[in-house]
Amino acid sequence: MTMADSNTPRNAEDSAGLDAGLQQRAGSQSESAMPSVDDDPILPMKVYGPEVSYFTGKLEAVLRFKELPYQRIAQSPGRYLERTTGVAQVPGVQLADDRWMTDTTPIIAWLDERYPEPNVIPHEPVVAFFSRLLEDYADEWLWRPAMHYRWDYDLDAHHLSRFLADELGGDTPLPGFVLRHFIRGRQRTLFTRGDGVGPATWDHVEKIYVDSLVHLRASLKTRPYLLGDRPSLADFGFFGPMFRHFGHDPTGSSIMRETAPEVYEWVARIWNARASQTQGELLGEVPADWGPILDSIGSAYLPYLCANAEAWKAGHSHFDVEIEGAPYRRIRTARYRVWCLEELRRHFGELTEPDQHEARTCLEAHGCWAPLWRVENLESGIDPQREAPFSPGHSASGVASSEAAKSRWVPVAKARRT
Repeated sequence: MTMADSNTPRNAEDSAGLDAGLQQRAGSQSESAMPSVDDDPILPMKVYGPEVSYFTGKLEAVLRFKELPYQRIAQSPGRYLERTTGVAQVPGVQLADDRWMTDTTPIIAWLDERYPEPNVIPHEPVVAFFSRLLEDYADEWLWRPAMHYRWDYDLDAHHLSRFLADELGGDTPLPGFVLRHFIRGRQRTLFTRGDGVGPATWDHVEKIYVDSLVHLRASLKTRPYLLGDRPSLADFGFFGPMFRHFGHDPTGSSIMRETAPEVYEWVARIWNARASQTQGELLGEVPADWGPILDSIGSAYLPYLCANAEAWKAGHSHFDVEIEGAPYRRIRTARYRVWCLEELRRHFGELTEPDQHEARTCLEAHGCWAPLWRVENLESGIDPQREAPFSPGHSASGVASSEAAKSRWVPVAKARRT
């Protein structure tokens, strides 16, 4: 496809949109019958999650931008949320009518259907497809470096374990130093040493973050947000890790401030954005400066999704894969990320034939087309009735609740560089 070289938006075509039955299945109302925010029966929302949560921050930014009233309630991804949403992960969202939602990607899509002005998901179908691709990449591929910087650097690990213990551990009958020790061991076991971060991959994991800063800086040189004059889905996708992890934790934030102050400023700009004040147009074409991000998706993220899908099909709990020359060992297989690949294919399949041709041309140019379709016969079994975000959730990282609940009293050393 021809990628946009300027900031001048073209007239966006009518969106192919999300599935026409989504609102009806979710029990929402048509736009014409939509109540105002002041008398909407689902508001205010309650958002359950820690202040430093990757995905809680992402969702909060969307709610703040759309100016939807909510209350954040400090909650760990434990048994309470597992009982209510079907999965021990945050955020969990309780509507005022007592329905529960989980998983920020379908939550944002549902919110955009119910509160369409202003739209977060672009109306132009091809741009919407690539925006979903970037959101998925930021959600799932930046997760590993975000956890690595948080838990494998001593300063960060001690700072965050104290923060989480103070916010979430008030009812725990343990001395503070014991609880902080437990938190550090648990997180390292599940999300760094237990998920492929080690001496052979340390540098590659950190390169993901450093390269992301370079890529974002390139887009932000010519416009305030990744797709124009106001934030959109791609912004909120990258905002999750950049705000509550990289922009907050000591090591990651130092790197951002020193090497990419434009990104540091963009993070604050998104958190401060309000639809009533932050107005403007979105680009009608995929910007040329998204090219390096798409290159990374083709060379790293989609090959990882393929290896994960192949492991899921083979019934393996862990798998090995080489990504851009880095030998990842014993990465945890995540059923949810099989669904991520299915969803990307579904969104492509919903494009019209001309739009598919345009999107395929761009995907091929950045090495994304072949890995998008490499694994045949995907069957995650997640959300077959398309009820998300109201369907039971699934662990994005592949961590079973039984594994997450295990005590980590034996010291777990941080991952180390060779």
